[in-house]
Amino acid sequence: MIVEQVKVGIADYKIVKAPKKIMTIGLGSCVGICIYDTKTKVVGLAHIMLSDSKRFKNIDNEKKFADLAIPKLVNEMIDLGCERSNLIAKIAGGASMFNFSDSKMISDIGKRNGIAVRESLKKEKIDIVAEDIGGNKGRTMIVDSLTGKVNLRIVGEGIKEL
Repeated sequence: MIVEQVKVGIADYKIVKAPKKIMTIGLGSCVGICIYDTKTKVVGLAHIMLSDSKRFKNIDNEKKFADLAIPKLVNEMIDLGCERSNLIAKIAGGASMFNFSDSKMISDIGKRNGIAVRESLKKEKIDIVAEDIGGNKGRTMIVDSLTGKVNLRIVGEGIKEL
């Protein structure tokens, strides 16, 4: 049986039901958030770029920001019949992809993204059951909606299961 694999782009999210798989590539400083309903086998996967929308005036894409995308994704999953009490999360990414001798040149976007994702999930009362955050390697995140297993392809390291 060939299982359909849905791709999630940067600053986007999608929701699938079993038996589909869902994936996102290019997780550097970005964070991938897998929210899984253990009963209905529905999975939402978000690929956020930035931690906080409050620093921006004109927001053309709410899915870009942790503080906006996560509540929106959770609400859409609930509208599809998921129950908040059945939701769990797995997160990956948030790497420091650039090294500068002068740390003032760039703040650590990856670290801030990881913190913001944790805060947003806590506000939504969703437990993070597994994570692979930080470091300096890019990741691809692939989620199996039948099992809730997340496979990470980590640049130069191979595959790791969350």
